[in-house]
Parts: sequence; C-alpha cells; structure tokens
Amino acid sequence: MENVDAPSSPTPQAVEANPDLTSAASSDVSSSDEYLPGTLDAPHLIVRLIQCQRCSRPLHTPLRLPCGNAICRSCLPTVRPRTGITYPVAEGREEGFTCYWTGASNCVGEHCVGDCGVDVVLCNVLGLFQEELAFPMPDAGASENPDDSGRIVRWKVDEKGTNSLEDQSAHLSQRGWLWGLYLLAWEGRLPYNATEVVYEPERERAGEQMHQQDDQIRFERLRDRLRAEVDCQVCYSLILDPLTTPCGHTFCRKCVARVLDHTDLCPVCRRKVGIPAAVQAEPLNSTISQIIDHFFADQVASRREADVEDEAGGDHEKDLPLFVCTLSFPTMPTFLHIFEPRYRLMIRRVVESGNGKFGMVMYNRRGREQSDGLGSSTFMQYGTVLMVERYELLPDGRSLVIASGISRFKVIEAGELDGYHVAKTERVDDISLAEEERLEAMETSASPIPDPTDPITPEPPLDSMSTQELLDLSRDFIRNQRQSGAPWLHPRVMLAYGPVPTDAARFPWWFASILPIAEEEKYPILSAVSVRERLKLCARNQDEQANTPSTQLSETYIPQKLVIGTFFAIFLAQVGINFLQTVRGGRRRRQAMELQFPHPLPQLNRRRN
Repeated sequence: MENVDAPSSPTPQAVEANPDLTSAASSDVSSSDEYLPGTLDAPHLIVRLIQCQRCSRPLHTPLRLPCGNAICRSCLPTVRPRTGITYPVAEGREEGFTCYWTGASNCVGEHCVGDCGVDVVLCNVLGLFQEELAFPMPDAGASENPDDSGRIVRWKVDEKGTNSLEDQSAHLSQRGWLWGLYLLAWEGRLPYNATEVVYEPERERAGEQMHQQDDQIRFERLRDRLRAEVDCQVCYSLILDPLTTPCGHTFCRKCVARVLDHTDLCPVCRRKVGIPAAVQAEPLNSTISQIIDHFFADQVASRREADVEDEAGGDHEKDLPLFVCTLSFPTMPTFLHIFEPRYRLMIRRVVESGNGKFGMVMYNRRGREQSDGLGSSTFMQYGTVLMVERYELLPDGRSLVIASGISRFKVIEAGELDGYHVAKTERVDDISLAEEERLEAMETSASPIPDPTDPITPEPPLDSMSTQELLDLSRDFIRNQRQSGAPWLHPRVMLAYGPVPTDAARFPWWFASILPIAEEEKYPILSAVSVRERLKLCARNQDEQANTPSTQLSETYIPQKLVIGTFFAIFLAQVGINFLQTVRGGRRRRQAMELQFPHPLPQLNRRRN
C-alpha cells in the first residue's frame, strides 16, 4: 500500500508500462466502474481522460497521431527511415514509426512523423486539468493535518499481459479522491488499464464530507473552465465529432467538410489544412471526444438531435442542378456558352441563389449501365461540382460563364426540374495520404528484377515506377510535345489552363483538360480515388496520343481552339458593348439635362471693372 502526499516532480518522466496497449485501450472497466457521465461516482475515469496510454502519466507535450490517439512526445516509438515513398513531397515524411494501435479499425499501422503534431485544444485542456486537480484548494483547512489517515483506493491490473490480474492499492492522504488520484497518475502509479477500482475509507472520520466537497468544487470548476475550450471556431458551438487538422486546431467534422468546400486553409491559422477531403473517413480525436462526452453529455445529445433535424429539413438543398455537357475536372476552369432555354433558367437560378454551384456531367454516349439504380441514363454517374466565377448575360438572353471545379461527386438519385436534371449526390474524395503512401510502397517493392543478360532493356511497368517517376514521365511527354509543335499545346490553351503543374495531385486534372482524346477515355481519371492511379492513367493516355495520326490531332484540336478563341472573342465583345452602352447612357443623361435647363446659368465676372 502506497501513501501519496504531493507531486515529486513538476515534470513527469516516462516509465515502462504494459506494451499490450491494443487490449488495454479496448478493454472495458468492470461493473464497479459503471457511472453516469458528468458525475463523481468514478473519479478515476476523470483522471483517465488525460492519461497517456503508454506511460499512464498525464499527457505531457502530447502528440496527435493520425489514427486519432494521443501520446506523450517521450513515448513516441522508435523512428526509422521510410523507403519506397516519393509522394507527397513534404518535410517530415521521410521518417515513420509503427503505431502502438496497429490492428485497430482506424489505424493503418504505420505513421509518418510529419502527420504527428501538436494538439492546441488538448494542450489547453491539459493545462486546466493540472490547475484544478494538481494543487490544493486554498480553503481546505482541516485536511492539511498530516496525521489524517486518508482513504484507500484498490484496483486490479494485468501488468504482464498474461490475463492474470494483480491486486494493487494506494493510500491517499489529505483531500479528496480527484486530487489524490491525479497525483497517483502524475507519478505513474495509477495504471491506465486499471480495472475493478474500489474506493474505501480506512476508517470513519469527521472530514469525509469535507473531502467530498473538495471533489465537487474541483469538478465543477474544471467543467466550467473546459466549456470555453471545446467550442468549434467555425460554428461557435460545442464541438461535435472533433476532428483535428495537421496544424493542431480542432473543429466539428462537418465544419471541416464545409470549410474544404471553399478553401484548403485552416479557419484559425490560415495554414494549408493538408488533410484529404474525405473527412468522413478521418478518425476523430479520441481524447477530446471522450472529454466532451464525459463532461457535456447532455449538450452533445442535444446537438446531435438538432443536427439530425437540420439534415432532415434540408433535403431540398441536396438537389444539385446538373449541366449535361462535357467533362470537367477539379481546380480547372470550364468555359460555357449558355444558349438552351432550360440551362439559361438553371444558371440564372444558380447565380441568384448566391450559392453559385452546379454539377457538370458528360453524356453517356455509349449507353453504359450506371450503378445505384440509374441504369443507362443519359449522363455518366461521376461529375464535378463547379463554382461560377464569372457570369456575363448577353442582350438576347444567352450568357457566358467561367466556372472552376471544386470537388467530385457521384450521382445517387436523379430527377428533372423545369427541363434540366437535378440529383442527390455524394462527395467523392481521394484515399488518405497514409493509404497513398502504403500503395506506392507496396507496388514499387513488388516490381520484378530486370535480367542483366537481356541485351534489350524493356520499359519498366507503370506499377513498378514511383509516383514521382510517373509524374516526371508525363511532364517529359508534355515537354517533348511542345518542342515538336503539338497544336493542342497552343499558347492560347496554356493561357486558359495555366502552366504545367508540378504538383502530382493537380497534374492529372490539368493533363486531362487539354489532352485531345475522347472524353470516354479520360473519364476513368475523374472517377479514380488515388493520385498514383490517375498518373498511371495519364501515362496510358500518352501512348494513345502518340499513336494518333497527326491529321486526327489537327481535327481534334481545331474545335478546342475555336471554342476557347470564340469564347474569349464573345466575352471581350460583350465587355465592349457594355462600355459603349454606359457611354451612350451618359450622353443621354447630359442631353436630358440640357433640355430641362435650356439657358445656361450666368457666369460670374471675375474681372475687376
């Protein structure tokens, strides 16, 4: 039995703990640990909220892991160099480690150092826990008596990982349970995976009620101070399903999804978010989520109910208007000349709504069967959400539109509204960066070894090439085509779509936008969910482009050149017409003024007589 009086050191030191963290993290407390959230029935569960699952101490300089867990920086596993990975190119991605939670549903097993960073909200929360639980209450009074026998806490723990529980206990002198248990955890003597925790007084004493009041005061003050730290900085409400960005800021999962619809910058620090747009697949911040659920269970339940009602009442907003025309890609511009009456109405509604978003899908010219019950619909199932950037209305009702691709979608259900198609869609996102790196390492490591005796060196298969090599292959193809004077790389086209991207994630969209091949051949690039897979599709399309006769190239390019040139000509002509109308209107106003005041006002004679 141990006696706890005060913290021995202001900074906790790492100690060796049970290595079987997967079972410890998933094991439930015994029946004696059942409690109502937000109460003091089981104070050790409050302390457990901020304990490191590796060293059992309160988290110190915590690192946020991509799988949603958090550990002390000193508890980070051994770091080793990562091989066979070239994308993405960023600082800290050259080294990685095997996660303690390998095998869990939300952990891929290996993390790179660049994906592990500080958690701003968690650091603030840990500071509040330390301020409220680690120091004596100023009005404790009688509990300062060192002869007070205190109380005993008993628990069982499987320290050797043999499923054999050992009985352990500690004597808590002075004050309440929260203060004593926090000090036990501070010294590393309260295991994170302790079960069957029992609280019992060593003997009856008059100060028992005072200790209970001490716990209650600490708990209420901690809860009140925590509330201000767990507000989302986007919706300014209690964080629901907390998701932490690589820059360390935590928001509601849905708030992050809304932010990514418009920008890839953090709403707080304006750094690049750097997480995949597949927000729904990202693990939650488990530590922050548990703290919020424990202290604010009622508010979380109310928020979830309100969230469900908002979704139920907002079904009409999920009807995305569809423009069935061509193939558009994210981050790329699309130039439209709207002349059909149904699409005139659609674009006018999109612009007037203030949303500015509509979906672009290509025609299903070959009558392919689409999934989700769409059958052989008139359009393909995958498309791109476009945002209207420029809208010019012509005098005869036609309009010129410049729109930029935002994201991809998959049509789930389609219908018609006033002649044009509308659809319920689901967002299509890429796989996570960790999965992208794992895919590259797996494919490049399985590449066949070339035969040194073979006089002819064959071209390496695309699967054996690194992601960076695939990008370089396509960029070299573009460079050679420009040197040979390919008409589809005319300066006017380059002006419209921009220079050759150096980013592997953006290059396939640029390449597919200007490559003069059939849209049916470029469609798989839009539906692919991996950067590496899209680069391989670009490489295969290069072979098709190289085998296309030059006469066919010119025939394919002429419409593209004419479309872009005609669009800009009409656009500039409309700007000129608007300018002339403005000048003419000014002249008419001056003439009306002259008719209203036919006699000029007398001028002052400034000369002296």
